[in-house]
Formats: sequence, structure tokens, C-alpha cells
Amino acid sequence: MTRPKAIRPDPGGNVPKTAMVMAAGLGKRMRPLTATRPKPLVEVAGKALIDHVFDRLKAAGVERAVVNAHYLADALEAHLRNRVSGIEIVISDERDQLMETGGGLVKARALLGDEPFLYVNSDNLWVDGPSDAIRLLAARWDDAAMDALLLMIPYANAHNHRGQGDFRLAADGRITGRRGRAPVAPFVWTGVQIMHPRLIADWPEGPFSTNLFWDRAIAAGRAYGMVHQGMWFDVGTPTAIGRTEALLADG
Repeated sequence: MTRPKAIRPDPGGNVPKTAMVMAAGLGKRMRPLTATRPKPLVEVAGKALIDHVFDRLKAAGVERAVVNAHYLADALEAHLRNRVSGIEIVISDERDQLMETGGGLVKARALLGDEPFLYVNSDNLWVDGPSDAIRLLAARWDDAAMDALLLMIPYANAHNHRGQGDFRLAADGRITGRRGRAPVAPFVWTGVQIMHPRLIADWPEGPFSTNLFWDRAIAAGRAYGMVHQGMWFDVGTPTAIGRTEALLADG
């Protein structure tokens, strides 16, 4: 099995020019704040969640973003037109049917091109460590060995996270599996990853989860993780907003 090349991460790594920003969800856990606006437009620290994401994309050098839209899609599109500049935005329209994460990738496949792309959830918030996390992720990418490279946070550092963790990692960063029988998995996915479009293949009809593609990559030994060196926040509920803002204020 091919191993990723041993490198010292370079903040000037080859960042994907295209990002897929997942913004179509219903935001049920964020109610009542999402009764009149889509979750990506909920504000944290004076700024919409999706604006935090685009700040990171622009800082890393991403040039184009495919954004999927379903719930209150008109409001989301209007916000992107009025507030976001410096990045070309293409809408993947899911108004007729919410496709979930995997189905959303399939729906947007023709818009993503044939090179590795950045995949970012619009409802998580992160603060970079010593270097830009997206650039470090790009520097870690090894096309010969990887189909997916996920940015992870240690479970103990996953602020506001109420789940049981997501993945286990080998010493070389390869994802060895999910939580299994352990009470918690040691790493939580941050909602940020690099994927190669070749992983989007042989999909089922209708909505489905990205887990289908991840499981294939894990089974083939081609799914890897990189540990985030900064802060990360799961901003999934109204109460998580206050906790996140307090931690950000404390630096």
C-alpha cells in the first residue's frame, strides 16, 4: 500500500482552487433561530457562520466556491451576492430535494471539476493555530496515496461537541476506523476536508450521506486525517453560540 510522502507541512502548499461549501441543511437543532433564516446565516461573534467560512477560504487562496442551497435558499443566495466578494460563487440548487451530504456532492459533481477540491461545512467555526489550517491540509495532501484528507480535532478539544467522536487514526495519519466499541473515538472531524472527485462514484439514487464515500476510502486505505493545531467549535445549537463567543473573547 502506498504511503503518503513524508513532508514537513508548508503553509504555501498547493491549495485547491475550488471549494464545496455545504449549506443546504434544515438547521433543526438551531431552532428557533432558523425559523426565518438558514443556519449558515446565524451570527456568531457578530458575523454569519458562512461569512467566517468564506474569510478562511479567501485567506487560503481559494478562488471558486460551489455552495449547495435548499432551505430558505433565496435568503442564502442574496446574502452571498451582497456580502461575499473575492471568490466566484456557483450555486448547486437543491430547492426541489434536499440531497444530504453525499447526494449533495453528486448533485454538484459536474461543477467541481476533476482536481482535488476543498469540502467545508458552513456551520462549524475554527481558529487557525500557528499556520493557516487549509494551507497545512493542502501541503499534507498526497494524490498518489489519498482520496480524502480530513481535518481532525482531538475529542478533548472539540468545543461544544456532544457526540462520541468520529474516527481513529494510525501513527501515519491513516484513518483506521470509526468509534467501534470504545466509549468515544479520539478524533472529531471538523467539517473540513480535501477530497478527490474520483471518490464520487457508484452512488445510490436519492439522498445519502458522505459516509458511503468515506467508508470506501477507509477500506482501501486511502482516507487520512490531519490534526488541527488551533481551536474548533461545534456551533449546532443556540446555547453553543454563547459558549463559542465567550471562548473567542478569551482568546
